[in-house]
Amino acid sequence: MDRLTNTVRPYAWGSTTAIPELLGEQPTGEPQAEMWLGAHPGAPSRLARGTLDEVVAADPERELGTASVSKFGPRLPFLLKLLAAAAPLSLQVHPNLEQAREGFADETERGVPVDAPNRNYKDANHKPELICALTPFDGLCGFRAPTDAARLFDGLGVDSLKPYVDLLRAHPEEAALREVLTAVLTADTAEMAATVTEAAAAAERLGGEYAPYAAIARHYPGDSGVIAAMLLNFVQLAPGEAMFLGAGVPHAYLDGLGVEIMANSDNVLRCGLTPKHIDVPELLRIVRFEATEPAVLRPEADEAGEEVYETPTDEFRLSRFVVAEGAEPRVLTAPTPQILLCTAGSIRAGGELLAPGGSVFVPAGDEAVVSGSGTLFRATVAV
Repeated sequence: MDRLTNTVRPYAWGSTTAIPELLGEQPTGEPQAEMWLGAHPGAPSRLARGTLDEVVAADPERELGTASVSKFGPRLPFLLKLLAAAAPLSLQVHPNLEQAREGFADETERGVPVDAPNRNYKDANHKPELICALTPFDGLCGFRAPTDAARLFDGLGVDSLKPYVDLLRAHPEEAALREVLTAVLTADTAEMAATVTEAAAAAERLGGEYAPYAAIARHYPGDSGVIAAMLLNFVQLAPGEAMFLGAGVPHAYLDGLGVEIMANSDNVLRCGLTPKHIDVPELLRIVRFEATEPAVLRPEADEAGEEVYETPTDEFRLSRFVVAEGAEPRVLTAPTPQILLCTAGSIRAGGELLAPGGSVFVPAGDEAVVSGSGTLFRATVAV
């Protein structure tokens, strides 16, 4: 196995303290949003043998295993992260695999550079993802029922929201959600900014269930995404709980520290809460306009004490071990690659002693003997 050295990305929405505190380091005063563990070319982990993407490319069958290479090709199919949000991330959706392939081919054929700011599809892959809370974690996930969204809008007492209330109450679910989101995202910019300002003031005054949206508006004053966010379910995760985000489901992370795992893709279509490109027609083609009750995932432990977060995707499998002092060492092996990440305590993995934030890469078929006292996350491929 190989100890990993990982890059922390300084996105503006990141916490200045959460990741440094986990790593036992002094904060720099700058935001530290995401620590990437994997072989993504944007910030590959480093090993003594080179960067992880270079190591995988040199011998994919050895590092990834036959099953992973046969299904996903000669690259690590997942990206693991520590994510620390102190401000809302963009309100967004991800395409399914067919949509990603079609969109990538279309933009490539039209000559849109891959690094162009107006490009939607950076690759031909989908991006299912899972976030597991290490601290209390707030987010938005999936549409509310139209009648519930209408109640929330109506309670603000803002006249310019009344047409949306009427649409939400008058039409079937899919049509109501589609018409209101379309109207919000295509409204006159100045008029929408005035609506957001009035709605935010009302939300501040009312508090309670309106408080999360007031907080969003403080970060993004006048942004139409504030109104779009009110169409979505507000979700609070306790430490150890997780949330899975599939294709077409609008979502945003708001606040907290978590372990995130996703298919190795960068395809994002944004609805708001961002200065980045928003392609409304393409977004509306991708979004699934259906109300959902957000499912909070709690891990299920097997006989060996491995707590697995079950998801319907094959690119990744995330699990957790709470290792007790004096317990029998566990032998972790898999026919696919593994990344092991310590988030609490002190864990010995093979010859490596891992403090919080410490991690190792275990090639397919190799063993990691785990002991110590603390919490260890295990990321691998589900094939």
